[in-house]
Amino acid sequence: MPVDTHYARSGDLRIAYQIIGQGPLDLVFVPGFISNLDLYWDEPNMARFLSRLGAFSRLILFDKRGTGLSDRLGNMPTLEERMDDVRAVMDAVGSRKAALFGISEGGAMSMLFAATYPERTQALILYGTYADFHTWVLPRDRFETFLEKIDRSWGQGESLAAFAPTKVADERFRQWWARFERLSASPSSVITLMRMNSRIDVRHILPTIRVPTLVLHRAGDTRVNVEGGRYLAANIPGAKYVEFPGIDHVLWAGDVNPVADEIEEFLTGTHAESEPDRVLATVLFTDIVDSTGKAEKMGDRAWRTLLDQHDRIVRDQIGHFKGQEIKTLGDGFLATFDGPARAVRCASAIIEALCALGLQVRCGVHTGEIEMKDGDIGGIAVHIASRIAALADGREVLVSRTVRDLVAGSNLHLEDRGAFTLRGMSEPMPLFAAAGSQRA
Repeated sequence: MPVDTHYARSGDLRIAYQIIGQGPLDLVFVPGFISNLDLYWDEPNMARFLSRLGAFSRLILFDKRGTGLSDRLGNMPTLEERMDDVRAVMDAVGSRKAALFGISEGGAMSMLFAATYPERTQALILYGTYADFHTWVLPRDRFETFLEKIDRSWGQGESLAAFAPTKVADERFRQWWARFERLSASPSSVITLMRMNSRIDVRHILPTIRVPTLVLHRAGDTRVNVEGGRYLAANIPGAKYVEFPGIDHVLWAGDVNPVADEIEEFLTGTHAESEPDRVLATVLFTDIVDSTGKAEKMGDRAWRTLLDQHDRIVRDQIGHFKGQEIKTLGDGFLATFDGPARAVRCASAIIEALCALGLQVRCGVHTGEIEMKDGDIGGIAVHIASRIAALADGREVLVSRTVRDLVAGSNLHLEDRGAFTLRGMSEPMPLFAAAGSQRA
């Protein structure tokens, strides 16, 4: 089936995408850790499955950066950069709102997208996916051994035993799988991707997903333990869970019709919901250390001039890192970001830039569900971020464990500062400092 390939620009990279079908709803297919758009159509069962989806939707397919037909420039991507790619493709095809279909490793990014952008997510479908890699995919003590096998045999189809054991004796499928390996990613890229994927832990965000969700899993999945799917369904509010027989992790290695049937029924029966007023976001608080003492020493006019310079610098950095200023707090700012890595980098940049003014600033960062209130925000996540900031020393960026878990693969180095009891919290919370931020 000939399908045209197009490219959407996401930052400096080009993301390859294809569209099939003209159905009334948009469905974005988010692949697992490797993919190749052109090779999909060479595998008959995969082609049939995609055609089924395209029969009732406008199906949007894409290769994530670093894989398939998309650019391989730069470092391996973080989850929030992958969210950027989805938005770029949706914007390129004029899709304001779409259902997301996350496969395997693609599920984590899909969950993060759905929680962060519920206004752009009509529904969420997850197949064979997980919230934490080491809990439901590979234990830590088996991970390096698996990477060694990948390093020795990538491109020969040997990984088929792990992903689709019932197809090992199928020579045609095995040859296709070997080409799929080679043309989806190089051995070095695969190892880097696997290392990044091993750090995925999105358990904290599951309760914040507020869009209709369908979780699908095969009972004997040899790659992602079925308990991983059951955990998702139990922790995403209102999620529907459907379990199928079979042991293959690769969806199109088995009977795809029951899966397609469930997806079609789920999506075509979904009614438009009111716009959400609760979303997942990363909250940043900044605060000038000893602002009262400085104001007394400088006098009102000089302090006002300095504060204006401070405000301009902070706003510039928030804009540079694609954040949204919520409000000023006299001697600090409250801002939100759609990705935790951007928030941490923004905080570090603010601290560095304000050193030239002789100002020491402390910052607190937390990711959680926030409530939108007439241009302002509220909710426990906001209070947590504020209390984390209050515990930071001058020139220090303190973040929550949730942030630490979500920035895996972003090359941010976070140092354990121990557990702290935050006012209003029943249990101590582990906090981490961005490397390079200094205690006064």
